[in-house]
Amino acid sequence: MSERLGDLLVKEGKISTDQLREALKQQKEKGGRLGTNLVQMGLIEEEELVALLSKHFGVSAINLSKVDVDEAVIKIIPADIARKYTIMPVSKAGAKVTIAMLDPTNVFAMDDIKFMTGYNVEPVVASESAIRSAIDKYYGSTHALELKKVMEDLDDTGGGDLEVLDEEPEEFDIDALEEESDEAPVVRLVNIILTDAIKRGASDIHIEPYEKRYRCRYRVDGLLYEVMNPPLRLREAITSRIKIMAKLDIAEKRLPQDGRIKIRTKIDNKDKELDYRVSVLPTIFGEKIVLRLLDKDNLMLDMTKLGFEVESLNRFQHSINRPYGMVLVTGPTGSGKTNTLYSALGSINKPSTNIMTAEDPVEFNLPGINQVQMKESIGLNFATSLRAFLRQDPNIILVGEIRDFETAEVAIKAALTGHLVLSTLHTNDAPSTINRLMNMGIEPFLVATSVNLVAAQRLVRRICNFCKEPVDTPPAALTAIGMSEREARSTRLFQGRGCEKCGHTGYKGRVGLFEVMEVDDEIRELILNGASAIELREKAIESGMITLRASGLQKIKDGVTTIEEVVRETVD
Repeated sequence: MSERLGDLLVKEGKISTDQLREALKQQKEKGGRLGTNLVQMGLIEEEELVALLSKHFGVSAINLSKVDVDEAVIKIIPADIARKYTIMPVSKAGAKVTIAMLDPTNVFAMDDIKFMTGYNVEPVVASESAIRSAIDKYYGSTHALELKKVMEDLDDTGGGDLEVLDEEPEEFDIDALEEESDEAPVVRLVNIILTDAIKRGASDIHIEPYEKRYRCRYRVDGLLYEVMNPPLRLREAITSRIKIMAKLDIAEKRLPQDGRIKIRTKIDNKDKELDYRVSVLPTIFGEKIVLRLLDKDNLMLDMTKLGFEVESLNRFQHSINRPYGMVLVTGPTGSGKTNTLYSALGSINKPSTNIMTAEDPVEFNLPGINQVQMKESIGLNFATSLRAFLRQDPNIILVGEIRDFETAEVAIKAALTGHLVLSTLHTNDAPSTINRLMNMGIEPFLVATSVNLVAAQRLVRRICNFCKEPVDTPPAALTAIGMSEREARSTRLFQGRGCEKCGHTGYKGRVGLFEVMEVDDEIRELILNGASAIELREKAIESGMITLRASGLQKIKDGVTTIEEVVRETVD
């Protein structure tokens, strides 16, 4: 269809003859379809191309992202045929199956399908990216196809190009390991799961057993996506393999276990070393495994790129550069607190300072900083570590989390005796952190005199820069979430159309929303008088605090994120 498509686009005035010649030249050099090359060169939009083909060939166009395809329809066309012809079955009625195609004139594909299935084919037109995305969604990714080969290839002894690294080399009794966990298909499958997560930009891997199915999900930019369903019969073998890699007890299936996997592998022809934090939890149908991917390349140590507004960043930097006092970062699990604290440590880490950290677990190794891993089983907890730190002549102390009165008490005493203390808490916003400390049993005067600043944070997804486009939204949608009418009228909104780079989600990466409350003299006075979180909040806003919602509105105005993301993560 290449030549005909090119001529058609020139005839319709969509591209010039010179542009067609350039696209054909690129196609000859790089391969691929002419339409794909034209889209990549920015000469035509995919939707425009689909509409033109639909009109020219007299067939309907379809938006696959808005269609739910029945499983019975998927079974009509094998995955290898769908990928070979870049087609997607959509529906069936009687002896007819509707197929989404790039080229509705491809008689070879239609004849092949008719011969194979016995169904007559009704073609509809869809974009290449939409068809490929639908194939991955319904048939599984190319890694899922590799999984199928793994299941069939029982004689292959290869384990993939991945090497497990020992942080502390240990001797294993090989005879005690479950035999099936060492079989090549299981080894390769686990390696596929670990490396595919890196390629997709996942932060967590969830491997979950149910009564009649077994599923693997990845958390990408904060949301979970189902990526594959390994055979249920491999449940025990997969669990044992991951436990062996994480140096856990494969015989213990009744209690939760935590471990760590360190691997070296090749991604895009580059050697990468990666850490996975492993949590194993017994459920009624087997052990659920969650692996948190700790990729040093994703650690953002430049504080100016985390998402702070200028005024909030100035306040935060002023507080972490003070010689003593406490700086608290709050937010739910997975909101980026650790990244913010590591960034803070990176900016104040000098040869003249002694920095000690107590973490559970130590997520990243930071040069020049003394990091201690908590081990509750032997009594090494945050409070014990803090007391030991005070005998180590520290300037700056980081406590992974203040969970109880004992840890809070020691941390506050350290802040009041000439040390800068950084830590985290789980609270909904900055002002309620003060009340949380007092509810733990800390006296108001100790809180008021020790705490310098509280920063609450959330993560929202960034609009993908590769498919970002303006979108018309009524100003009322912005005023409804707290923006002034004047700002709403002048704000230009954007959204991601969805492309290969962002997995057709419209989002790529995340950015922080920050609420930074500096504890000044007026707020100290309120704390001493037992003020509520609401009163503290009102005074902080009066003093210039940018709330989480206001931070989100600023990101919308800057074209960084969408209304939906801000509403999902913040409240008025």
